[in-house]
Amino acid sequence: MSLPSPLVVAAVALVDDLAHPRRLLAARRTEPPALAGGWEFPGGKVEPGEDVADAARREAVEELGVQVRLGERIGSAWPLMNGWLMELWWAQALPGQPEPRPLEDHDEVRWLTAATLYDVAWLPADEPIVDHLAGLLHTD
Repeated sequence: MSLPSPLVVAAVALVDDLAHPRRLLAARRTEPPALAGGWEFPGGKVEPGEDVADAARREAVEELGVQVRLGERIGSAWPLMNGWLMELWWAQALPGQPEPRPLEDHDEVRWLTAATLYDVAWLPADEPIVDHLAGLLHTD
């Protein structure tokens, strides 16, 4: 008997520049009610048979209206709630894309810097990731 596979969320840490990130995008959730008002990394469920990186790209289009180029994966899988795992990639909008905007499950997006990274109420599951990224954002 095999164990069930963990449920995976693919997400992006959208930044202004993959080589020298100074700003990071956060999105405020509207649903489900238990998560509404919390800030997170845009992303969503990986569909059956879908590559996780492809899911991260798809979610950026669906949730923010931008096509992205993925950089490196950030850490290993990050634990969420109820057995879910999040795989997170650095990402940058492709040239010529509009400014990211909240389209699905979010009502606001905000660019944050190292100095303002904690100005929003991150969802508890995302806090360890934010702590990890805090030292990776450039201040110049």
